[in-house]
Amino acid sequence: MIPYGKHSIDQADIDAVVDVLENHFLTQGSKIPAFEKAIANTVKARFCTVVNSGTSALHVACLAAGVAAGDMVWTSPNSFVASANCALYCGASIDFIDIDPFTRNISVEALQAKLDTAKQQNALPKAIVVVHFAGVSCDMQSIRALTEPFGITLIEDAAHALGGQYLGEPVANCQYSDMAILSFHPVKAITSAEGGAITTNNPELAHQLQLFSKHGITRSALHTPQEHANEGWYYEQQVLGYNYRLSDLHAALGMSQLAKLPEFIEARAAQAAFYQQQLADLPVVLPTVPDYAESAWHLYVIELQRHSREAVYNALKQRNIGVNVHYIPIHIHPHYQQLGFRPGQFPHAEHYYDVALTLPLFPSMSKQEQQYVITSLREVLI
Repeated sequence: MIPYGKHSIDQADIDAVVDVLENHFLTQGSKIPAFEKAIANTVKARFCTVVNSGTSALHVACLAAGVAAGDMVWTSPNSFVASANCALYCGASIDFIDIDPFTRNISVEALQAKLDTAKQQNALPKAIVVVHFAGVSCDMQSIRALTEPFGITLIEDAAHALGGQYLGEPVANCQYSDMAILSFHPVKAITSAEGGAITTNNPELAHQLQLFSKHGITRSALHTPQEHANEGWYYEQQVLGYNYRLSDLHAALGMSQLAKLPEFIEARAAQAAFYQQQLADLPVVLPTVPDYAESAWHLYVIELQRHSREAVYNALKQRNIGVNVHYIPIHIHPHYQQLGFRPGQFPHAEHYYDVALTLPLFPSMSKQEQQYVITSLREVLI
């Protein structure tokens, strides 16, 4: 089976993990701050906090933004459920902004219309989780321009987009947002087995991110009473936090992987370009990348124009090709329908879901494997 995504592990990655096992602390050692610094440097952000998953990163970002019961958070329906669940974890309400049919990201026009209505109803959101679907950045400059007058916190869900660029700068540098989250799940640009991170340029947010991800506890002399300055054992819990810490084992793997990020993205881009060339004459809509972005190519998703998605999916599976579908719109999941959402509310996201099919794309996929995917797809569609 050729999977739709797959991690790439080499001997350097294995050696990095073994070194921690043999010579270092397994948790709360030197690898965590080193990994945080390396991520911050890579994306050109001032601060980084690593956590044990991208989902935890979203939750912590919402907590740092002050999201709580009575607040509203907006996000894209075209994402994994974690992009919305993070608001519910905080006791807040959630709503969605329909997507642009071409970028598959939040529609700037739909956002503007929704903000106008929310302003009239005195129902503006506390925060917006802006999802960079498949590795393509949203138009963050335009989104910031629309939301800044209202003081809305912008959280970039860049789980798909590490290694991508927006206006020539790395995604997650937070130039047009308050925070950005990353994921290091095995199918992402780099992996730490499981893991995530939040970047920011705001020192107070950085402090809150550290607190909420580590039990709400601090040992920092900057944030504890002066009378305890000489008590080396002293720590205090200042907020109700969570144990979302990453281990040094995971951080060591992530550090080793991060060094290979440029070559991983280069391989993904080359595979995407080959798909674009070889599939251009088929009855499918190919992914597009706006001029303002360079995709990290986390996913390669086509849209079928006249074939049954179920039939194509099953035919390719029978040929041992691990195609997938990204994503079932969040608002039509049973839990969200229990919250009052219904099919038909976000038609562009729903139409996209009806015809979308994710093809295999990952750095270690061979040319022969990719050609087999292309040949098989042609056989099924023609």
